Amino acid sequence: MRSYLDFEKPVAELEAKIEELHALEQPAGAVEIGEEVARLEAKAAEALKSLYSNLTPWNKTQVARHPQRPHCLDYVAGLIADFTPLAGDRKFGEDEAIVGGFGRFRGESVCVIGQEKGSSTESRLKRNFGMAMPEGYRKAVRLMELADRFEVPVITLVDTAGAYPGIGAEERGQAEAIARSTAACLDLKVPNVAVVLGEGGSGGAIAIATANKVLMLEHAIYSVISPEGAASILWRDSGKAQDAATGMKITADDLLKFGVIDAIIREPVGGAHRDWAAAINATGDAIAAAFDSLRDLGPEAIRQQRRDKFLAIGRNLA
Repeated sequence: MRSYLDFEKPVAELEAKIEELHALEQPAGAVEIGEEVARLEAKAAEALKSLYSNLTPWNKTQVARHPQRPHCLDYVAGLIADFTPLAGDRKFGEDEAIVGGFGRFRGESVCVIGQEKGSSTESRLKRNFGMAMPEGYRKAVRLMELADRFEVPVITLVDTAGAYPGIGAEERGQAEAIARSTAACLDLKVPNVAVVLGEGGSGGAIAIATANKVLMLEHAIYSVISPEGAASILWRDSGKAQDAATGMKITADDLLKFGVIDAIIREPVGGAHRDWAAAINATGDAIAAAFDSLRDLGPEAIRQQRRDKFLAIGRNLA
């Protein structure tokens, strides 16, 4: 059953009417209902196109969080052959919020690391809604070190509201784990490409997104804090999240202008949740193009390009 966002109400009403007409029994050869269905379908498609061509930053935030949007494991299933997951950080335990392992992307060996939110109540609880603990980031470091040792490129798939802020996570060194994961990204001598699939929240995202090429889906968001968190700090009112989202410049278009990301992956009309296959295929094409652009660089040049990229962000935004 399709889930609709608040701003999609006009489309929801049209599609509800279409479903009602489909449910009506009609005599063989009748064309009246078919014509009306076709008219409504065209009207709904036009309304959807119009809505998604004029999304506000807050609307994009809602789309990025859509419960039916494809998540990390959906992209892994669609893009990575022979995927073999690895578990544990060899220090404390396993963190289900971070998925990682090795497989083949379009015939070439790759290491894949991503944040998985889950798609049902049970899986969301199991994955802690994609909010990783320190052991998750230490697992990511372990995987990156393996990839570097065996000269395997790295793909990271970012989709998290942020690192888990609980007491236990802080006691086990959350900030230190994020910092070491970020440093591990910077130290890689193999190409790494990061894709922001939905939410790219704060240090929880940058810990695995410090890549040679950072790609972002059209309706994803990437920010140092959530709009609700920013509104609570600035105005002591989380209800002003829409204002915060506008001022924070968290959309793909804004971040491309600032040089924070390298490319935008266009989504199907109505968002990735309406056409998983198209979104996943477009993401695969963008990842392949990003790796192709790095193919002629040697290990030291790969590392230097990545460091220069992130230093330039600070200089350009200063």
